[in-house]
Amino acid sequence: MESTTLVHIVDDDPSVRQALEMLLISAGLDVMGYESADNFIKSEIREENACLIVDFMMKGLNGLELQEILTERGSKLPVIFLTAFDSKETRQKAKQAGAIGYFRKPVDDQALLDTIKWALSNDSSP
Repeated sequence: MESTTLVHIVDDDPSVRQALEMLLISAGLDVMGYESADNFIKSEIREENACLIVDFMMKGLNGLELQEILTERGSKLPVIFLTAFDSKETRQKAKQAGAIGYFRKPVDDQALLDTIKWALSNDSSP
């Protein structure tokens, strides 16, 4: 009955996306990578036993806009933001959008894995 865990990664930097994919695969997680928020939205998004890691600043739709679209659609997918441009304002916006995690790049691998495990272990449905 238990399905495999899936982590969606949306980051327009291929090296960051690849590094995250390798980290998560080595931790035994299934991973789907996307180069843009548009590509992610157009895909078939699995939400069950899954979470989303998204870059806050990207070309096209940024991470915050993606989170807003998912919320409008009624998505319960837990979101973890990554950013290379940390500020009090971005942290506040991420928190207000309902993010369960927020990390500056380069990311602390263990802290990210712990946050993913926490996100996947918590049922966000009412």
